[in-house]
Amino acid sequence: MADDARDPGERDNPPADEAMLSARLRRLGERLGDHKPGRLSGSEPDQRVAADPSAIARGFRLSTELVAGVLLGAAIGWLIDRWLGISPWGLIVFLLLGFAAGVLNVMRAAGVVPQNRLGPPGAKE
Repeated sequence: MADDARDPGERDNPPADEAMLSARLRRLGERLGDHKPGRLSGSEPDQRVAADPSAIARGFRLSTELVAGVLLGAAIGWLIDRWLGISPWGLIVFLLLGFAAGVLNVMRAAGVVPQNRLGPPGAKE
């Protein structure tokens, strides 16, 4: 390499700052391993972390909420197109409405948006 200013004999021995950096990185890795016991370490490649079934179920529910909203909106739009004869417009409008409803359902299920409370404004629950 033309940019390397060291002699060929010095290339085998890293400079002191690189050795210090390597030592610091090694210590940091050990400290991180102490703080995160569930995390895989480099010395144990055979160990596998099991997936959390409740997290998989939650992800499946959220994805189903979104897909169901889009498919239901598309089906309603297609039926309105057939019934009224306004070929692409019902499908386009209700597909977008289904997408919006699916996203809202996903956000409610994830706890980002509070549940819908039907009642008069200002009424106490």
